[in-house]
Amino acid sequence: MINKKIENQSNDSLFFTRSNLDNSKVDKIVSDALHKADDGELFMEFCESESFVYDDQRLKSASFDTSKGFGLRAIAGESSGYAHSSDIDENALKKASETVNFITKDHNANFNANFSKTNRKLYNEINPINETEFSEKVETLKKIDEYARSKNPNVKQVSASLNGEWQAVRIYRPGGIMIEDLRPLVRLYVSIVLEKDGRQENGSRGSGGRVDYSTFLNSSHWQNQVDEAINQAEINLTSVDTPAGEMDVVLGPGYPGVLLHEAIGHGLEGDFNRKKTSAFSNLMGEKIADESVTVVDDGTIDSRRGSLSVDDEGTPTNCTTLIENGILTGYMQDRLNSKLMGVNPTGNGRRESYAHLPMPRMTNTYMLSGNRHPKEILKSVKNGLYAVDFGGGQVDITSGKFVFTCTEAYKIENGKVTNPVKGATLIGNGPDVLKRVKMVGNDSKMDTGIGTCGKDGQSVPVGVGQPTMLIENLTVGGTATA
Repeated sequence: MINKKIENQSNDSLFFTRSNLDNSKVDKIVSDALHKADDGELFMEFCESESFVYDDQRLKSASFDTSKGFGLRAIAGESSGYAHSSDIDENALKKASETVNFITKDHNANFNANFSKTNRKLYNEINPINETEFSEKVETLKKIDEYARSKNPNVKQVSASLNGEWQAVRIYRPGGIMIEDLRPLVRLYVSIVLEKDGRQENGSRGSGGRVDYSTFLNSSHWQNQVDEAINQAEINLTSVDTPAGEMDVVLGPGYPGVLLHEAIGHGLEGDFNRKKTSAFSNLMGEKIADESVTVVDDGTIDSRRGSLSVDDEGTPTNCTTLIENGILTGYMQDRLNSKLMGVNPTGNGRRESYAHLPMPRMTNTYMLSGNRHPKEILKSVKNGLYAVDFGGGQVDITSGKFVFTCTEAYKIENGKVTNPVKGATLIGNGPDVLKRVKMVGNDSKMDTGIGTCGKDGQSVPVGVGQPTMLIENLTVGGTATA
C-alpha cells in the first residue's frame, strides 16, 4: 500500500523500501559496473500517475498507477549496455551489472567524470495527486460537461480528461555522485463536438504544466477552455473547402510551433546529426534561414511542461540556441552523442521511464520574436492561408519532408482574414520551409502545455512555441481549386 503522503517521505524510503540497500552499497555496485566504461549511470524512478475521462455525461474511466524500477547503463564507444528491473534491491542491481559488463569486458577506458551539478528547482516538488481529493477532480469534469451543454444548444458530445503524475528520480554516477529530482505534471483537455443542420465539427483546448491541480480546477480557467473549444467548433461549422495549391501561409503564434518542433526540431537532435541522417547534417555554421529566424530549446522555464531541473542523465538543462539570426549554431545533445561529436552535453538526454535508454530529445522548443506586427504580416498576403491551430502530422527526419493537418485555418484575401476552411494540410520539408520564412512577428508565445513528443517508441512531455510567421509559397492540400 502506497503511503498517500509520499512527498513527505525521505527519498530513501521511496527507492529502498523492503531492500537492504543504502547509498554506499549502490555507489559500489555502480562504480564496479562502470569502471571500464566511457560513461553511464544508474537511473532510479518512482512514479505515481492518475487519469480521469468524462465522456457522454458520465465518468468513463478512472485509473491510478504506481511504478518503480531502475535502469543501469554502460557506454563503450558507440555501444550501450542496458539492463532494467522493477525490483530495486542488491540482487537485481548485481545482475544488471553483470549484463552491462558484456559491453565493457573488452573495453578499458577512463570513465568520463566531467559532470555539472545544480541546486536549481524549476517547479514545486509536491505530489499533485495527493493535494486534491478524488471527488473534486471528478466533480470538475462533470461541471465542464454541464457548462459546455448549457453554453450551446448544438453541443453533441463533450469529452474532458484530467491527468496527473508525480515522478521521483534519483541518478547515480561513480564516485559518490547522486542527483535527485521530484517532478509534478498535470494536464487538462476538453474536446467538444457541435452538430447543426446535419453537420458535425470538433473544437478542443488543453492546458498543463509542472504544477499542482489548483489552476486547472479553478472555474474561471476551465470555463475559458470550454468557451474556446466551443468557439473553434462554431468556426469550423461555417468552414468552406480549402483551396489547394502553392500559396503564402501565415502561421499563428503559440501551438503552431508544433510544425517547427517536428519539421525542424527533430532534425537538430544530436544523434541524427552524428549519424548524418538528418537533413541538417554538415550545415553547422551555415545560413539556413532568413536572418529574422532565431530558434532555441529551453528546458529551464519555470513550471513548463517540457522543463526539467536536470535531464534523465543528471545534466542540468539549458537554453540552447539552435538557429541564431538564420545561422545554424547548435544541436541538442545527450552525453553519448556529445562525447562522440566532441562537444558538451546540453541537458537534452531524456527517457520515457527507467525501462528506456536516454537519447537526445527536445524540451521547450520555440522561435523568438521578430520585429513585425502580426497585422502587418497578414496585410502583406494577397491570397493565402492563415493557420492558427494544428492536429497531427508526419515527418521524415532524413529528408525533412512533412505533412500537417490544420484544425483551425482561414483564407487570407487581399490582406484580410476571411472564411474559415476545413481539411487544410501543409506539405513541405523543414530545410526548405526555413528558407521560405519571410516575416517574423513580435508576438512569440508558448503553447498552453499539452504537448507530447514521440521518438523511437518513447514519449516525453514537451513545449512548443513561435510568433506569427509568414512562409512564402508553401504547398497546401485541400479539396477546392486555388
